[in-house]
Amino acid sequence: MDAAPTTFAELPRDPRLGVPVPFACSSPGELDKRRVTQCALSRVCGVCGAGLGRPIAFLGSRLEEGRNAFHFPPTHEACASSLLAAYAGLGEPALGQDEVLDDWVVVTTASFEFVRPGREDLDRRPTFQLTAVLSG
Repeated sequence: MDAAPTTFAELPRDPRLGVPVPFACSSPGELDKRRVTQCALSRVCGVCGAGLGRPIAFLGSRLEEGRNAFHFPPTHEACASSLLAAYAGLGEPALGQDEVLDDWVVVTTASFEFVRPGREDLDRRPTFQLTAVLSG
C-alpha cells in the first residue's frame, strides 16, 4: 500500500472539487475498500492514515448512528472535524454516503468491531459498529 499522509494538510486534493481526499477514499465520494479494511485492521485514521489512540471518532449520517453501523472508517477527532469543515456545503454525496448530507454526526468511542457483509446483505460495504459510545 502507498505511504500514508501524516497530517491533514498533506492530503491530496481533488482537482474538480478542491477538497482534500482522505486516506480511506479513492475520490471525495468513493471509499477505497482496501484502505477501509487497512484502517480497521491496522487501527489507522481514515482521514490521515496515521495510527489511532483513544478516543476514536466516527463520522456519518443520523441513519448510520441509529443503526450503529458507520461506513467511513475510524478517525482522530481533529481529523473528523477538519474533514467535515472542508466538506461543508459540498453539494454532492461524499465519504461513502449515498446522498448529500447536510447534517453530519460525529460519535466518539473507545472501541469498535469491523463487520464484513454477509451473502444475504443488500449493502455490500463493511461497517464499523461501536462497542462503547462516549458521545454523539
